[in-house]
Amino acid sequence: MTTPVELLRSLARTRASLDGDEVTYWWSGDVYSWAPDEPYQRVFGFEGLNVARLVRDTEAGPDAYQLLTREAAFYLEPTTREILESWQDLPVVHIWNDPANQKWRPFPVPTTELGGQVCFSLEIPLAYPSPLPVAEYPVHSAGDTYKALELFQFFADRTDLAGPAPSVPATMSWTRMSPWLPWMARGRRPGGLTFHCRGRKLGSYAEVPERTRAYIAGHHPEFAHAPEKWSEPNETSWTYFRKLHPPQQP
Repeated sequence: MTTPVELLRSLARTRASLDGDEVTYWWSGDVYSWAPDEPYQRVFGFEGLNVARLVRDTEAGPDAYQLLTREAAFYLEPTTREILESWQDLPVVHIWNDPANQKWRPFPVPTTELGGQVCFSLEIPLAYPSPLPVAEYPVHSAGDTYKALELFQFFADRTDLAGPAPSVPATMSWTRMSPWLPWMARGRRPGGLTFHCRGRKLGSYAEVPERTRAYIAGHHPEFAHAPEKWSEPNETSWTYFRKLHPPQQP
């Protein structure tokens, strides 16, 4: 597990399954606010899942993949862990990212040996024109450039990775730094959010907590499965908010 091809294959077995079977990751954690001259505060609990299907990207080469996924996540009352429908008299917009796809090519995946485990680390800084320009969304946009930092860690046992199985058991951690969420209506107020979560690869979607499966079934049942084929562009919380609230025409 030293060449970029070998590393990507090991990551693929950890993150998904080489045989194309659906793989569900589930995670739980909390969301913290930060702002100048204010204490850090836990503002939300957080729970989410991603259902993925890995397919070969034959047009891109023999060692390339497409990761086809849908991702749903929910803001929770931080103490009771109930799914929120409103916050400070504002409607909560949960995460319904369809699709959330990726194209994978061999690269030197950063790894760390942790005793009997291997940790795959993915650090993804983001900066691109915001789907919610300030001129169109003065109350809901933190700026004309969307900037965030996504930090993923996937953990698998070295003995599992040494075996032949197309998918290996795994756990994960995820940290995200982002602007205020659009539906929080904080405009360009200084500060933002930090998401801190941990989770694992499930044996099947049926292992997602029943409350969460019921909520998905009642709102967007398609999120119980991964996409069948590639599509773009990806959905994000910002593009989804824009669809729910198109800019006002002058």
